[in-house]
Amino acid sequence: MNGAARVTATVDLGAIRSNCRLLLHRSEGRTELCAVVKAGGYGHGASQAARAALEGGATRLAVVDGIEAEQLRGAGFECPILVMGALTEDGLHRSLAAGADVVIWSERGLDAVVRAGGGRVHVKLDTGMGRLGERDPDLATAVARAALAAEGVELIGLMTHFATSDDRDDHGFMDQQLQRFLSWAEPLKSARPELMLHAANSGAALRDPRTHLDMIRCGIAVYGIDPFGFDAHAEGLSPALKLSSYVAEVKRCRRGESVGYGRRFTATRDTNIAVVPVGYGDGWRRSLGNVGTVALDGRAYPMVGTVSMDSFTVDVGERGDELIGAPAELIGGHGPTAEEVAKWSGTIGYEVTCALTPRVAREYRDDEQAA
Repeated sequence: MNGAARVTATVDLGAIRSNCRLLLHRSEGRTELCAVVKAGGYGHGASQAARAALEGGATRLAVVDGIEAEQLRGAGFECPILVMGALTEDGLHRSLAAGADVVIWSERGLDAVVRAGGGRVHVKLDTGMGRLGERDPDLATAVARAALAAEGVELIGLMTHFATSDDRDDHGFMDQQLQRFLSWAEPLKSARPELMLHAANSGAALRDPRTHLDMIRCGIAVYGIDPFGFDAHAEGLSPALKLSSYVAEVKRCRRGESVGYGRRFTATRDTNIAVVPVGYGDGWRRSLGNVGTVALDGRAYPMVGTVSMDSFTVDVGERGDELIGAPAELIGGHGPTAEEVAKWSGTIGYEVTCALTPRVAREYRDDEQAA
């Protein structure tokens, strides 16, 4: 591939805008959209994804720590930013210095904000996720009331996070979480109507309008990946990322000969093996060895042998040297979807794109503007 990168993630910014409009359409304009752009925009590029999301109607952005908030401010974003993760003292100072909202759930967390000079906070109730947040509604109410009274602190919202929204057959657990949250949050909002209630992640936003409340916090759906792990198009989403490379070599592999580390593929017939120069050093998971397909020159072929750090191999049958230099589509195009790659490697679409390392070149296009 003359002049091309060894492996490229091409991101369609128009798809991100379209997905944001879809998510807002599902709420019939009654809620705000907070686009989650942590982890480098789930591997798509944080600032590029953030700009496209805001153009698509998002009004807020969410990240995990103070460094990510600083990076967005440094890139010129002036919209509200929510830092959702646990924060060290330094991380809290960075977040507040960036003018970001932070999440608290305890008196200890509130005291830290006060000592840091104050700032905007959201109080989190743990309704069943079992991670961050206060499990006891009475204690969470005490934190919220203390935040309302604390000097220099502005209470912006009340929040929770769903554990099973991506599982439509969750035996009603998401419903239980929603009711726990509303039972706690609605009395506080009745007294303070300006408080923002938010709970829905991508799965909940697509699955149940009752979860939308004042704001939806969407990550994976913004990038056009199905949070339920099946078919993005069936949800109306447009996949934003295509991962591509090329065929670097084709060589003969006779019956009984093996390919790759551990000899995990041994030919049962005479065949040809293509080498694609992408490996786990790029985020192409080692567990994909001997599993699934990729598209070479527009046609699907099976991956065989162990994925190496810098390459993997494909059984191309009788195709030969004419394939050398041909395009290889690993995700998107004629290749598999991110959801299919996730299933083959025993993970979720989130990890497939987040795993793409810095040595994967990112290119940006805008098919929507072109249209």
